[in-house]
Amino acid sequence: MTAQRTLRSNTSLNHCTAAVSRFPHGDHSSEENSLAEGPTAATAIRTLAKKKEKRLHKSKENPVSPLAKRARIETPKLQQKALSKYSQDGSQMPTHLPNSEVELSSNRPAEPHRTNAPQTTPKGSRLVTYNKETADASPSKTGLPRPTTTTSHILDEACAHLVKMEPKLQPLIEKHYCRVFCPEGLAEECDPFRSLCSSIMAQQVSGAAASSIKRKFVELFSGPFDEEKVEEAVAFPTPTQVAACDVAFLRQAGLSQRKAEYIKGLADKFASGALSAAMLINASDEEVLEKLTAVRGLGKWSVEMFACFGLKRMDIISTGDLGVRTCLSAVIFHVWY
Repeated sequence: MTAQRTLRSNTSLNHCTAAVSRFPHGDHSSEENSLAEGPTAATAIRTLAKKKEKRLHKSKENPVSPLAKRARIETPKLQQKALSKYSQDGSQMPTHLPNSEVELSSNRPAEPHRTNAPQTTPKGSRLVTYNKETADASPSKTGLPRPTTTTSHILDEACAHLVKMEPKLQPLIEKHYCRVFCPEGLAEECDPFRSLCSSIMAQQVSGAAASSIKRKFVELFSGPFDEEKVEEAVAFPTPTQVAACDVAFLRQAGLSQRKAEYIKGLADKFASGALSAAMLINASDEEVLEKLTAVRGLGKWSVEMFACFGLKRMDIISTGDLGVRTCLSAVIFHVWY
């Protein structure tokens, strides 16, 4: 029994050490640090050496041209300038960057405390918070604060602010480029009803199960469809269609009784106008949280995820999320739970 407990203890230590080693700080920056001391250490080291040799051999077989290598590591000037203000070494820039050639038409006025993603309506309209006419208009007329930046600059300014407030975040920011709030990410359209329905469907089930339920849900209204020919966004039912159905019908998609009730209640809100894309664009962060958490099935965490990844609001952090708290503790305080 004592030997079994010791083995389990060593196994848990290996997992924790390997996880901590993925964060770029202190003595945990190399892959070798993830190897725990024990009878399998020598085998693990040999395996690691073989992997490195294999990667080296592959790179020799498929050499990268100097031009391609430069394109892969080059940093947009705006982000480089913003980060170098608070960095002793401004040359250490992110290496995971998307294509920096963004169409000028996608460069829109933006505001961290407002919706920055284009919203689509059931009728196919495309709504944005600010356009050329409203960007310079008086807040008393639009009911919105004047935009303080643009979709091309907002990420650079946010990174600079975070590094200024907490320099320990800089290595993390440099290593992991934020694709959610880059210009391409901010150009992605969001259908709020479809996004919130998907969130409810995905609660407490695996990703594969959620995808299956979602497809069956769409087919209840559109019939079988070919994903290669018809996009799911086009086939997804409107709030009016869903509101007209009873819960028993919606359950045929594989939804539980409670989830079917949640989705029908959400559809009723959108169909009646209590919720709309326009409201989600004009509302403040606090109003979005208040309005959406009033809907059955949408808790604070779900709304925060939607506000961040769907609406692309920047001043959102889910402090109750265990993953967020654990990672920040590891990066800033070097503490792993």
